[in-house]
Amino acid sequence: MSPSKTGGRRPLISGNWKMNLTHLEAINVVQKLAYSLEPAVTSKRDVSIHPPFTALRSVQTVLDADDMPMALGAQNVHWEPSGAYTGEVSPAMLAKLNVRYVIVGHSERRQMFGETDERVNKKLKAVLAAGMTPIVCVGETLEEREAGTTEEKVLSQIRVGLAGVAADAVAAMVVAYEPVWAIGTGRTPTPQDAQEVCGAIRAALVAEHGAGAGASIRIQYGGSVKPDNIDALMALPDVDGALVGGASLDPSDFARIVAFTEQ
Repeated sequence: MSPSKTGGRRPLISGNWKMNLTHLEAINVVQKLAYSLEPAVTSKRDVSIHPPFTALRSVQTVLDADDMPMALGAQNVHWEPSGAYTGEVSPAMLAKLNVRYVIVGHSERRQMFGETDERVNKKLKAVLAAGMTPIVCVGETLEEREAGTTEEKVLSQIRVGLAGVAADAVAAMVVAYEPVWAIGTGRTPTPQDAQEVCGAIRAALVAEHGAGAGASIRIQYGGSVKPDNIDALMALPDVDGALVGGASLDPSDFARIVAFTEQ
């Protein structure tokens, strides 16, 4: 049986802005969002926002200056600390901007840029070594779901992606289950489908890394998360948060998602 979320797993709602918003637009959005968030809500859950690289410094300055109840996150990272990697950003660069969470292995990175499970493993280890928390994304395509290989695909991504990571580090990480066919399409799996996969992820983590790690790690759901489906998703025993795409660009929608109703 899965552990209760009331047993210590604090919900994490993350907004992935993808390739949207200039640094000035980002400041405007984060200020509106901070105004919309209720302190009574943010005292009970964690919130992270993940602007594009060009807006990280601007958003960090606003968050720190106004002591806003949000953590800064990044959307990607390279695993090397420095070097001749044109266009890349290192973990140390992000850490110096007070970035706390880094998305690793998002399906768009996997599909569009050929990111493999082995590279995901290198990245998450580099993120951990720099003192930040990786949000490791896993998920299946529509073809894989229709072929009945969802669990096989997702658990393989977990096994390779987290290989060689100590149990205490796994316990503090975040895994985001994002069915590829649901991202940006408006389609979402049924709550039962989402729970089955998230439950399988947790069971696999228990088997591979121990009961403590499996009970403590936070599992987010991602893929067309909206104000009208967040309550049902967050009611699932093995869903500890959400990785939100398009809806996180609208401050009022994202604030409603953060303020999901506990059941």
